[in-house]
Amino acid sequence: MLLLTPRKARETQISRLHTTPPSLDGVSLGRVLGRGGKETASHSGLLRVPDPDTTPTCPKVSCTLSWWGGKWGPPKDAPHLSSSCRGPGTRNLGKSGLRVSCLGLGTWVTFGSQISDETAEDVLTVAYEHGVNLFDTAEVYAAGKAERTLGNILKSKGWRAETERGLSRKHIIEGLRGSLERLQLGYVDIVFANRSDPNSPMEEIVRAMTYVINQGLALYWGTSRWGAAEIMEAYSMARQFNLIPPVCEQAEHHLFQREKVEMQLPELYHKIGVGSVTWSPLACGLITSKYDGRVPDTCRVTIKGYQWHKDKVQSEDGKKQQAKVMDLLPIAHQLGCTVAQLAIAWCLRSEGVSSVLLGVSSAEQLVEHLGALQVLNQLTPQTVMEIDGLLGNKPHPKK
Repeated sequence: MLLLTPRKARETQISRLHTTPPSLDGVSLGRVLGRGGKETASHSGLLRVPDPDTTPTCPKVSCTLSWWGGKWGPPKDAPHLSSSCRGPGTRNLGKSGLRVSCLGLGTWVTFGSQISDETAEDVLTVAYEHGVNLFDTAEVYAAGKAERTLGNILKSKGWRAETERGLSRKHIIEGLRGSLERLQLGYVDIVFANRSDPNSPMEEIVRAMTYVINQGLALYWGTSRWGAAEIMEAYSMARQFNLIPPVCEQAEHHLFQREKVEMQLPELYHKIGVGSVTWSPLACGLITSKYDGRVPDTCRVTIKGYQWHKDKVQSEDGKKQQAKVMDLLPIAHQLGCTVAQLAIAWCLRSEGVSSVLLGVSSAEQLVEHLGALQVLNQLTPQTVMEIDGLLGNKPHPKK
C-alpha cells in the first residue's frame, strides 16, 4: 500500500532563533560548528505500513507527504467533496503518530490496467489537490504496472514523501534525513523535538529519536517547548525500554519570562541531568531600550509576518515592560555595558543553563552581544537582587 501525502510549501528555517509566533511544531536540529552556533530546520518523513485488506503474500508500501500551510480544500473547478472529509480530514493510523486522510485511493484493477496512464495522473492529481494522502498499491496489481504507473506520476509531479509537522516516527526519521541533505552534513550533534505532539505516543517519539542516534544521524536529542512532566515522561520511557533519553530542553527565557527556566528546569537538571538551551534573551528585541515608546522603522516588528510582535510591543503589558527596561539603564551604566549585554548575562547566570541562543541582524550587533560574557562576572548577588527588585516578577516555589 502506498501512502502519499500532499506537501504544501513552507520554507525551511535555517538558524532558527524562535522569533516566529508559536505556531510551528515538528523537529529541529542543531550542529555544533567549532565555536560557532547551530543550524536548525524542520523535518518530514516516511513510514512503511501494512494494509490489513491486502493478500497475505503481497507486500505493501506507504508514504506520506503531509499537507501543512497553504489552503486546504479543492480548487474551484474540482468536483465537490463532502465538508466532513475536506482537508484536513485526517486521523491517526491506529495509535501511532502517523496521520492518514479519512478517504484514500486504491489502485487495484485501475492503475496500469483498466485506465490509461493519463487518466491515472488526472485521478491522482485530483486526489492530491483534495488533501487525500493515502494511496494503496501492491506488487501484484497489474503484474507490477500499477506501481510503475504510480511511481512515474510521483516522479513527474515532483511530490515528495514528507510531512511538515508532528513527531511521528515518519516525520522524525525522514525529516532529519531531508534536513541533513539540505545542510550537506552527514550528521548533527543534537536533534530537537520542537513542541510536544499529542497525536504521537511518547514511546514512538523516544524510539524514533533512539533510532536516528543509533543510525549515526545525530549524537544526542533534546526537547523544545516541552513541559517538565512531558520531559520526565520521555526520560522514564527511555529508562523503561533501554532507549536514549533527552539531554536538554530549549525554552524561552528573558527578564519577563522566568517561571519555567528558574523554577521547573533546575529540578530536572538535578534529578535526571537535563540541561537548558534558552532562546529570545532580549524578548525579540524588546529588551534593548530601542523602542522607548515607539516602533523604529528598521526593527523586526516591521517585517511582514511579525504583526503579532508589534501588537505585543504596543500592548499595555509591552509598554510596562519597556518602562522597566529603561529602569535598568542605570545598572547597565554602572557596569559599563548595554542593557542588551546585561540581559544576556542575566540569562547566563541561571542554574542549569548550558547556552543562550542569540539572534542578530549584523556582525556589529553580534560583537556587542558577545560582550555579555564579560558582564557575567560582574553580576554579584546584590546586583541580581537589585534587578529583581526593579522587575518585581521573581518566581517563587508554589506551596
